Amino acid sequence: MKRFYKHAAVAPVEGGFGVTLDGKPVRTPAGAILTAATLALAEALAAEWAEQTGQVRPLAMPINRLALTQQDRVAPRREAVITEALAYVESDLLCYRTGDDATLAARQIAAWNPLLGWFSAAYGVTLAITEGLMPVAQDIGPLAPLRLRLEGFTDADLTAFALLTPMAGSFVLALALLDARLSAEETYHLSQLDESYQIEKWGEDEEAAERRAALALEFQDIARFLALNRIHTDEPK
Repeated sequence: MKRFYKHAAVAPVEGGFGVTLDGKPVRTPAGAILTAATLALAEALAAEWAEQTGQVRPLAMPINRLALTQQDRVAPRREAVITEALAYVESDLLCYRTGDDATLAARQIAAWNPLLGWFSAAYGVTLAITEGLMPVAQDIGPLAPLRLRLEGFTDADLTAFALLTPMAGSFVLALALLDARLSAEETYHLSQLDESYQIEKWGEDEEAAERRAALALEFQDIARFLALNRIHTDEPK
């Protein structure tokens, strides 16, 4: 749509900070006033609106898209989101290893085993490892510590986690990023370990390279969204 406003600004609203366009509050698709928990996040939201020229391009406003997802799609259904996320424990990428390529197998062991060890020590859940793509039965009876961790997430944390888990194909990798054990870049590269190895062997076409670059940027956007939600200040810059 064409840009219809002159000024984007931050304004206090009930529950935090909002964004106004020529004095009118930005609302979510569900009709609620878009609300940021921190001033830093609100300023980032306003900056994305201010940066639009000519046409308003939602795809160029990743922090706004994440904030809208949090408010309309995650916060109202936290328990369902948590249950959906927990299901990924049973099919975690880190548990599925090659059975016919010694070089790739060595890379998987070096990169992924330490994270599975951390996950087991931190949360008391030890995941079984298998070769190939056939599903492996996991002993996931003691899920209470994982559910408790997710229930303790803020809405922003849970939004990030719910998006990261399918992107990475891994509950463990997503949790490692939320727990600040991995950076966004590290999480992306670990999730792409198999693909990167195949590219080394066979090369990569332009379309695939563009998809991977876009995915890497999504990891960075989510990490930035998390960081903005954790910066607590009271006054605009």
